Amino acid sequence: MSQGVVFRLVARRVLLGLVTLVMVSIVVFAATQFLPGDAAQAVLGRSATPERLEALRTQLHLNEPVVVQYWLWLSGLLAGDPGISLANQKPILPQVLPRIANSLTLLLATVIVAVPLAIAAGIAAALRKGKAADTTMTVAALGLAAAPEFVVAIGLIALFSTVVFHWLPPVSMVPPGSSVLARPAILVLPVMTLAIVVFPYIFRMIRASMIEVLESEYIEMGRLKGLARRRLVFVHALPNALGPTLQVVALTFAYLAGGVVIVEYIFGFPGIGQGLINAVTTRDIPTIQLAVLLLAAFYVTVNLFADVLTVLITPKLRTGAAGR
Repeated sequence: MSQGVVFRLVARRVLLGLVTLVMVSIVVFAATQFLPGDAAQAVLGRSATPERLEALRTQLHLNEPVVVQYWLWLSGLLAGDPGISLANQKPILPQVLPRIANSLTLLLATVIVAVPLAIAAGIAAALRKGKAADTTMTVAALGLAAAPEFVVAIGLIALFSTVVFHWLPPVSMVPPGSSVLARPAILVLPVMTLAIVVFPYIFRMIRASMIEVLESEYIEMGRLKGLARRRLVFVHALPNALGPTLQVVALTFAYLAGGVVIVEYIFGFPGIGQGLINAVTTRDIPTIQLAVLLLAAFYVTVNLFADVLTVLITPKLRTGAAGR
């Protein structure tokens, strides 16, 4: 595929992603405007005097029209200043950046663990279609798919931290603003939870795609020509089977942008999901807005990379794109 085709593909996806983020920012801002109660009252408490309430409303631009409030917030975001936390009156960005790094570390570790395992298991099951090993892995994957995140997390805590064994910490305790890499052991249970949650979907897709490709005519022709089985599987079949799988991987990990909130809450993990829950509890509207927008940006970015990688690694799509 020529570089021009790739550039046009990326440009279209980036433009669509930016439009999506603008729409999300409007929805998020509008939703926070309809929250019950008075933000100034929530910050200062019931004992605040009318003068202090009015001064804080002026400081937070709460007396301005909604359109003006949105523009001030959006222009601040574009300038790298998402505002001041209502909970502690400190700039939001220095508080959120360590949480973003911790959440990305958690998701990256999950990708490194779950994706290769799921792809390897899916290939193994496809090569043994209809046999005992295939049936066992498929049934196990269906069982795991039926278990929600909080059930998996609580089960792992009971197994490895509290009831059966006492090998791993049940809570991810690190000093405020610190990286979770300072205590790698606290990553194990959250990563295991997310890996178990995403494994069934990736496994089932790669298995189904590999079975379809392995039964295609060009693979049969390769068998008749005497090509080695390993070459047929990994050189000719796997690249075409990975295209649909990458889309499922992207959707699964985009879904984790929401699911990570639950997992981080259960383990007390100092990530963006835990920060979002804290912000909702304290009615810290600027932090809520930034956290939700960051999760939406993660969703858009993951899908962008998935679309581009799908075209790059799938021979049929590369040929079609180049032809256009």
